[in-house]
Amino acid sequence: MKGKLIGISGYIVKARLPEAGIYDRVLVGERELTGEIIKISGEDVIIQVYEDTRGLGTGEKVESLKKPLTSFLGPGLMGNIFDGLQRPLEKIVEEEGSFFAGKAVHHFDQLKQKFTFTPLKNEGDSVYVGEALGYFSDKGFKHYVFADTAEGKVKEITEGEFLPESPVVKLEDGTDIYSYSQQPVRIPLVSGDKQILKEPIITGQRVIDFFFPLMKGGVSIIPGGFGTGKTVLEQSIAKYADVDIVLYVGCGERGNEIAEMIEEFTTIKDEREDRLLRDRTVFVVNTSNMPVAARESSIYMAVCAGEYYRRMGYHVLLLADSISRWAEALKEISSSLEEMPGEEGYPTYMSSRIASYVERAGAVKTAVEKKTGSLSMVLSVSPPGADFAEPVTQTLLQNSGVFLMLDRELAYARHYPAINWTQSYSNYREDLEDYYRQNVAEDWQNLRRECLQILKQEQELMEIRQIVGDEGMKEEDKEIIQLADKIKTEFLMQDAFSEDAYSTLQETYEKIKGILGER
Repeated sequence: MKGKLIGISGYIVKARLPEAGIYDRVLVGERELTGEIIKISGEDVIIQVYEDTRGLGTGEKVESLKKPLTSFLGPGLMGNIFDGLQRPLEKIVEEEGSFFAGKAVHHFDQLKQKFTFTPLKNEGDSVYVGEALGYFSDKGFKHYVFADTAEGKVKEITEGEFLPESPVVKLEDGTDIYSYSQQPVRIPLVSGDKQILKEPIITGQRVIDFFFPLMKGGVSIIPGGFGTGKTVLEQSIAKYADVDIVLYVGCGERGNEIAEMIEEFTTIKDEREDRLLRDRTVFVVNTSNMPVAARESSIYMAVCAGEYYRRMGYHVLLLADSISRWAEALKEISSSLEEMPGEEGYPTYMSSRIASYVERAGAVKTAVEKKTGSLSMVLSVSPPGADFAEPVTQTLLQNSGVFLMLDRELAYARHYPAINWTQSYSNYREDLEDYYRQNVAEDWQNLRRECLQILKQEQELMEIRQIVGDEGMKEEDKEIIQLADKIKTEFLMQDAFSEDAYSTLQETYEKIKGILGER
């Protein structure tokens, strides 16, 4: 269905396009820029364009594809770098150079690599909806092929190498099943019954693992002002977290930071597996100089890939840096639409939009070998002026289980990670008590409580010290201050660029037990 452009305002364009549907994907202009219909008024529609609109003119064609923005899920994702529309950035740079204006290509249009298929069914076998028919091997991971919408009996299925666009299974009714599936990015990929998986994500960061543990299937937020170390902390978690797959979304971040991270992941080996860190990571990149509207599509593309891998029984960690940049994009687009603003200029629907996104995390019982897969989220927030009362931080606080507040004073004192141990919290501690008791030590929680009590006492004593001075302090109070200082400098501080960047749970336990045992 075709129409024409009648108005342009930045990344928001107006077109006359009869019989269009809300959230339909459209191709805009002669360059066929990708956009989404976000508002309909009679035959006129408002389109959010995800690419650079410079040079676009009124009267150019607009075509509706009569389907929503989708993510192509299949072998070939792992280790690759995509933009918010799932276009392979490295492939495009090879063809068009670093300063490309946009090209209507897709991941599977560019990737002409064959993958080996191993069938789990034989010819004549019955197939049911949701059943795994076989799998592709890619960088040590099994990418299962499911019968999502069709059932019947297998007519053809063979082991061998296939291109992504080739059918791998034919049913007797003529249905072809391919190695990949197309999933609308805004619709959650339901893959089984939700579970509560009482296992921590071991990050190797002592202050997190010991004080504020993350849980597989949980949601954690890292709010902090400029210069407090959000990006370095997220990248450290991405490097060392004990998950199978990492999805890293650079949402509105500086390109040089993301480039450094990708270069590092290309050279460092995964300590748990004999492969590079990049081989277990999918990068979705939308840098600060890319179109603002594409920030929304980037985080949806990433969560869609996360649900895809969770469906296969993998433990997946999605890191987004940062959600605030996405919220700013929502504000800018809402302003262009002349919508009534909510708190601090954000659209009134921002809270529900963020909440529905966060709800897609969790653990599920899968159909693959009856395994439990999980999708966890670690989302960084950049509150303006380090004001944690602003709407984005408060919305995420209501929808997350772990709050890791980055303190500007700690960062200025060169104490990294700059996580404030008095303001941060984890709602998963009680759920994880049995795990630590059985896998680390019986007194793990007792040591944790004792340690926090010492740090709290030290904070109170430092206020008294400012009034009475060292001469007016009791000896036992001085000992508490000295012990707290040792906990902070020897235990809570970790250099992300040294051998101390990662600490196992056992090493963490022995270190803190040794410090507290010196009392």
